[in-house]
Amino acid sequence: MIQEITSATNQRVKDWAKLQTKRGRRKQGKYLLDGWHLVKEAIAAQAPLLEIIFTAESKHHTDLPDNLDVPYFQITDSIAKKLSTTPSPQGIFATVALPEPNAINPDEVQGAWLFLDQVQDPGNIGTLVRTADAAGFAGVVFGNGTADYHQPKVLRAMQGSQFHLQLVDADLTDWITSFRKRALPVFGSELNEEAKQYDQVGKYQDFALVMGNEGNGMQADLLALTSDNLYIPIKGYAESLNVAIAAGILMFQLRA
Repeated sequence: MIQEITSATNQRVKDWAKLQTKRGRRKQGKYLLDGWHLVKEAIAAQAPLLEIIFTAESKHHTDLPDNLDVPYFQITDSIAKKLSTTPSPQGIFATVALPEPNAINPDEVQGAWLFLDQVQDPGNIGTLVRTADAAGFAGVVFGNGTADYHQPKVLRAMQGSQFHLQLVDADLTDWITSFRKRALPVFGSELNEEAKQYDQVGKYQDFALVMGNEGNGMQADLLALTSDNLYIPIKGYAESLNVAIAAGILMFQLRA
């Protein structure tokens, strides 16, 4: 059954709009997907959908299934603009349950993992997650100080790759320590010619790669915990590589 909502002052609309903030997401225990591509990826991945929200026009132009076991809400174009952070919203949204904190135990994970240390730019985070997806990584750990991956800009930048691997909010010290105790290599990244050259450490199936903040790099205390810290030689005159570009080089180089 489809419920129609035509007023922007409706309490549901107010609650959905609050999902643009971290506080609103935590209070309601869910986050908002904006756009058909993300909604379609969530459906395909069997993500824990809670609600489907759409305009009449958007439903007409998509193949949105009408048999999902969630409430359906039809909204007006003006409400869609209120919910979206894009200038031209597609008019189709979904809410998804937030994952349980600490639901993934670092002592039990396998495969290749990307750790993000205070990475802030939504575009960079999106590229990092999509590249980890493309490189066959198992998951990405968002360390303290890294941007919230449920915020609208980051969700759009990830383009659905978040549904193809595991994303975790956690303390990187705990995860690095866990990997090291299990004798799994953890590679840091450092703009330091005294660090190991990135193409001289071999390939691995189970390991972690840590990428640091766009301006400051990795924190010193984390650099001290890794197995090795890697350096990508700069051939030209640029001072450094963008964090997402550097991560792409390292991920494909290290992944067996």
